[in-house]
Amino acid sequence: MTTWKEFSISAPVIAEVFTRRHAATKNLCMLATLRADGFPRISPIEPRFFEDELWLVGMPNTTKFHDLGRDPRFCLHTATVETEPNEGDAKLWGRVRDVQDKEVHARFAEAMFEETGFDLRGQEFEHLYAADLIGASSLVTGDDSLDITIWRPGEPERLVHR
Repeated sequence: MTTWKEFSISAPVIAEVFTRRHAATKNLCMLATLRADGFPRISPIEPRFFEDELWLVGMPNTTKFHDLGRDPRFCLHTATVETEPNEGDAKLWGRVRDVQDKEVHARFAEAMFEETGFDLRGQEFEHLYAADLIGASSLVTGDDSLDITIWRPGEPERLVHR
């Protein structure tokens, strides 16, 4: 599996599109998980970058986190509001890793407070999910063009121009 830092080095085009769109939507993305009955679920989420990793975090005890606890596979898509995403969009897929290290939890809470003012310091985290990536793609449109960049671990990014 590939951490965000490793991914951003091996797939810089997709990482840039994801990071730019993530920031443009105030961190909002759409998370796809698998429900207990096997059907997909799509939920809003505000993933965070922390210590060179991408973290899928949010309100505890929600169905999306129950889904991830049961089946760690996910797809994360930058929120797109236009029919022609001229600014691009990106999709990441992989598996979450539940980090149970209390020191990491404390550092995460401190970083969250410093960055946003939201205070989780001193709270217990039932789960803290780091994203390990197994694939990604981005799409950028031009006047009459469409550039799709695709990445898999161990391979360079591949551009499909249409």
